[in-house]
Amino acid sequence: MTVSRTAAADIPAGFTAPASPAAGTRASASRRSRRAGAAVLGVAALAAAGVLAGGGAGSRAGATVLTNCAASPSACGYPDATNTGVPAGTTLKSVPSQVSSGPGWSYNVANNEVVVTGAGAVLSGLSIPCTVEIDASNVTVNDVQVVTGGSFAIDLRHTTGVTIENSTISGTNATTGRVNVAIDDVYGDSTGEVIKDNNISAFRTAMQVSAGLVEGNYIHDPGYIAGDHTNGIVTNGGTASMTIEDNTIFNSLGQTDAISLDAAAAGTTVANKTIENNFLAGGGYSIYGGDGQNNPTSKIVITGNRFGQNYYAKGGQFGAVAYYNPAGTGNVWSGNSWDTTGQAISSPSAP
Repeated sequence: MTVSRTAAADIPAGFTAPASPAAGTRASASRRSRRAGAAVLGVAALAAAGVLAGGGAGSRAGATVLTNCAASPSACGYPDATNTGVPAGTTLKSVPSQVSSGPGWSYNVANNEVVVTGAGAVLSGLSIPCTVEIDASNVTVNDVQVVTGGSFAIDLRHTTGVTIENSTISGTNATTGRVNVAIDDVYGDSTGEVIKDNNISAFRTAMQVSAGLVEGNYIHDPGYIAGDHTNGIVTNGGTASMTIEDNTIFNSLGQTDAISLDAAAAGTTVANKTIENNFLAGGGYSIYGGDGQNNPTSKIVITGNRFGQNYYAKGGQFGAVAYYNPAGTGNVWSGNSWDTTGQAISSPSAP
């Protein structure tokens, strides 16, 4: 398989991380209601545990702010292992031993990959131990487990309207078997993606996509090989509309990000990206806001996000956000708060 675009590195291309102060379409109704129900039940449970705080920015429960949610994100209405991925009890057929083809897709023995060429194809109820290459539009991947240590778990090539949902995607292990990119828009030109309610782990980069909707995913426990730069969700910048909402993204490593609006070249405009109501923790910075190399940014909306301190007191090793320009036209930073206290996080200064 020829890879035409290098997956994002640690610091978005061309970025230099600020020094450490010391030195460095929608989600399915069933899944959304399940998370909402868990949040309601969680209020009582967390009240008993003494982890509720009154009022404050970033509340997901009206006047009551739930704090210290990192140990059980679903109790606070966020995705975790209980409400993402292939639903428990689902029977999966193994590829290629039990099934090797279906309408619009087939297993390629020579390349050890599943290739999807039929527009509107649906892959469902499958256990796939190799890359899924999608070369067609309006494809749906639902209730599928993909486990591979290859370059990609699922890669999109010149597609429109692909949906990847309710699936479990991972490397074979957390070291030499980690998958390089779990979901990748290889050429950076796919549009209309809907990626929701997936459980993704043992990756170097969980997602490299730049358009569409990314919602309700649980991204956690990245893999690591010496020299890796680790990303949760990374975009190639640009101006295509993209919404990243209601995800839990935990990067336990002290480098790179949970989310990066990567601007690949100096002077690239980065616009029309919304990051809202996510639960983020870890990395060098939890969010890179797209303003590296003096790239102009506009309509970068970062609102209602919870920043966990389960790995670092500053959210990421060096802070919650870098390369975000609050002065950009239409840029918004509001309602972002700390998980442990519920206290608001002030807008960062212009870089």
